[in-house]
Amino acid sequence: MADSRPEAETATIMSEINRDQYLIQAEPYYCPVGNEVDMYVAAYDARMPVMLKGPTGCGKSRFVEYMAWKLQKPLITVACNEDMTASDLVGRFLLDVNGTKWQDGPLTVAARIGAICYLDEVVEARQDTTVVIHPLTDHRRNLPLEKKGELVEAHDDFQIVISYNPGYQSLMKDLKQSTKQRFGAMDFDYPDTEIETEIVAHEGKIDKATAEKLVQVAQRSRNLKGHGLDEGMSTRLLVYAAQLINKGIDAQSACQMALVRPLTDDPDMRDTLDAAVNTFF
Repeated sequence: MADSRPEAETATIMSEINRDQYLIQAEPYYCPVGNEVDMYVAAYDARMPVMLKGPTGCGKSRFVEYMAWKLQKPLITVACNEDMTASDLVGRFLLDVNGTKWQDGPLTVAARIGAICYLDEVVEARQDTTVVIHPLTDHRRNLPLEKKGELVEAHDDFQIVISYNPGYQSLMKDLKQSTKQRFGAMDFDYPDTEIETEIVAHEGKIDKATAEKLVQVAQRSRNLKGHGLDEGMSTRLLVYAAQLINKGIDAQSACQMALVRPLTDDPDMRDTLDAAVNTFF
């Protein structure tokens, strides 16, 4: 039997189905370190585009997931890379058995259904690619699909969030001022000792005393940033080490695998980090 529902009603139902699949179902674990939750809620209420700046593995992506859950808004995440084109974001025509059809990209889907679109490590994308987000980040709040000849008006719930690590920025890899000044910015860093210990203990399912030792090792490594290391040990790596310890691996071996070996291949720097591990374990 043919579907008698109007096309508009069918499209609405499809949008609701798509919207639901992008909702965060379970509360992500996130420990606030300041007023970042209230600041983000205010920015979302104003539909302000938001830029999260901070080192690798400090909780930027987890924060976005938590806020999407808290606000009960769908979240579409895009891991940016240097090969990503504008078509990867907005969409393209594809061939199938019936000919050609248009396939929306993640940015277009988010604009249509009213999702939070999170562009992770946006500085990795080519600058000519990131320009396509500009109409969505000012008063226009629309997205021109030039290949399709359509102008997508962003859903009232739509918001765009980007993140990047300023520690890796360079003259060749940085956001244009014309992009930066379309966003409100929030600075992220590794939490203080007490909060980071709580996070590592919870996520790694280990006791707080062991978690605190892992955090102290990480703090030693962070003091070496710019003195042989590009980045110190991230909270994410600490959780990996804690998970290995939870599985019965001795602490020194867990730290070597999860903390020291991923960070550097330099023999002298490895010896320095191993010594820090041995100090606490």
